[in-house]
Amino acid sequence: MKLDILAFGAHPDDVELGCGATIAKEVANGKKVGIVDLTRGELGTRGTAETRDRESEKAADILGVAVRDNMEFADGFFVNDKTHKIELIKIIRKYRPEIVLCNAIDDRHIDHGKGSKLVSDACFLSGLLKIDTKCDDYDGYQEPWRPKAVYHYIQWKNLEPQIVVDVTGFIQTKVDAVLAYKTQFYDANSKEPETPISSKNFTDSIEYRARDLGRLINTEHGEGFTVERYPAVNSFFDLK
Repeated sequence: MKLDILAFGAHPDDVELGCGATIAKEVANGKKVGIVDLTRGELGTRGTAETRDRESEKAADILGVAVRDNMEFADGFFVNDKTHKIELIKIIRKYRPEIVLCNAIDDRHIDHGKGSKLVSDACFLSGLLKIDTKCDDYDGYQEPWRPKAVYHYIQWKNLEPQIVVDVTGFIQTKVDAVLAYKTQFYDANSKEPETPISSKNFTDSIEYRARDLGRLINTEHGEGFTVERYPAVNSFFDLK
């Protein structure tokens, strides 16, 4: 299956929090979008890997993505080495996305920056002819494939966006997808330990951060991204 967009997250819920509204909008526009989680989030303080599995499936249904895979890398301990890169190259060549979205280049959680660089490196290497890969569900060796662009969504740290996508009308879908991870986020009746993302303030921040980014581009809601290369336009009039 060829995808238009493939969104990677170090943990289940990263994609929903970072670019859930953008994904929902592109799906509504007829684009084929997939999600790949690098880990099962097994080191998360609240919930378990099994609850994350179920929650990620529900979130994928809410967003309407065509496919969701999990690499089952070690949460907290995966590294940017040849073995991990090859596994991601197989996924990139399998789905042949035009655009890849991935973690913030720098963030509070150590897996976010690691995952960002790992995915970015794999996207480049995936285009090299002399790297041979073959995956279990593919007949024969895979053809090289390099996405046209890699964009990094913004997470905990308030990084300066280089692109802001207008996601007006899709913020509620994002919130619903995020809250599908009910073990992770605010629940007044939960007996689980508190974490930086389990407070009501964090849940509320999903919308107010989107409103703040939307304000910057004169829309109701926005999601911000950083880029790896300069975006190109044919005319100033293509810019809003």
